[in-house]
Amino acid sequence: MNKGLEVVEARWLFDIPESRIDVLIHLESIIHSLVEYEDRSMIAQLGLPDMRTPISYAMRYPERMPLDLPSLDLTEVGTLTFCKPDHDRFPCLRLGYESLKIGGSMPAAMNAANEIAVEAFLNGGIRFIDIAQVIRNTMDAHSPHDVECLDDALDVDRWAREKAESLVHALPH
Repeated sequence: MNKGLEVVEARWLFDIPESRIDVLIHLESIIHSLVEYEDRSMIAQLGLPDMRTPISYAMRYPERMPLDLPSLDLTEVGTLTFCKPDHDRFPCLRLGYESLKIGGSMPAAMNAANEIAVEAFLNGGIRFIDIAQVIRNTMDAHSPHDVECLDDALDVDRWAREKAESLVHALPH
């Protein structure tokens, strides 16, 4: 679901439609973002597969801070591998794109359902493979509408959390 949520974030942060946002599976986890410009050149942000770097940047933005990490050695990495995601294998990515296509309050409902499902999984209440189904069923039950103010978003969040909780409790344990 992290990639599904990143698709939603990219849509709003960069004001581009979901149809122009592509996700690639990158096995080495070295390239963290890649932007293609209208002249078809690309710029990539590369780094170690270590969350300390983006977390430190977020904490000190816009400054960067020295970290006690080794430098990325591309000769050691050797090859960068990419493949298209299999949406059957990664159903939550599909749900992220779908929430944007539906629009309105659907991305908020999807996010809230995800948080409840992941929490239930981490607490041993559901299986990992149940996460996508809880989100899917919450989205299916949601009637999307425009979100015009914070209260609208909070109402959707509250509704989706309650719906997802009921779906979690209905699953066999």
